[in-house]
Amino acid sequence: MIFKNSVILITGASSGIGYQLAKDFADEGAQIALLSRRTDLLESLTNELKSKTKIKYYKCDVTVKSEVALAISKIKNDFLKIDIAILNSGVGFRSSVLEYNSEAAEKTFNTNVLGSVYCIEQLLPDFITEKRGVIVGISSLGDGKGFPKSGFYSASKAALTIILESLRIELKKYNVKVITVKPGFIKTPMTDKNEFKMPYLMRVEESSKIIIDGLRREKRIIEFPWQTTLGAKVLRMMPTKWFEAIASKEPPKKK
Repeated sequence: MIFKNSVILITGASSGIGYQLAKDFADEGAQIALLSRRTDLLESLTNELKSKTKIKYYKCDVTVKSEVALAISKIKNDFLKIDIAILNSGVGFRSSVLEYNSEAAEKTFNTNVLGSVYCIEQLLPDFITEKRGVIVGISSLGDGKGFPKSGFYSASKAALTIILESLRIELKKYNVKVITVKPGFIKTPMTDKNEFKMPYLMRVEESSKIIIDGLRREKRIIEFPWQTTLGAKVLRMMPTKWFEAIASKEPPKKK
């Protein structure tokens, strides 16, 4: 996969992985369209990178279908095409059963699942007609089990992983590539809220380089770090009774 002069759309670009990917793709010579609800951060990032490449930002809440349609229409008008869509917008709320509420579920699924679905809906007609394009969904290694206090998050990422897998099979005959990215713990504003010690926590700069390298090699699934990937696979194969016994123990607190 070649990034130079490719038009890359990045949702959730105002912080974390999306923010770092924008900087690294600019170094690769890609043209970049940034989407986020927070335009102040997008504006500063655009000003930082505009000397390197063509870059524009668009205010967009991916949970609002009409805003997604309008933003992607503007991108097509400004850049004439979209080559790669990185669907990175995501939220996560940790809460115990004592705080159980549907509002947290709605926010999580609306962003992590429907936000990507709304984007894909706008991209597919052109991608299928032109028999080209790349869809990259940022899922999680936490998509395989129901971790305590993270049920909504894990379930939303499991849903996204399955949707992407289904699309990958169907879109192969149209030469549209679908890539699933499954990070472990990455140091971002979202994970900074976690009260527990996160194993093999990675810097966002390192994770961005792994993602870009995986895209360059057109890997179907990009999983990292390897230690967490291995651990996640072991947990998936583990008998339910064993997993529940392990998961019921409180994780170590951050110092």
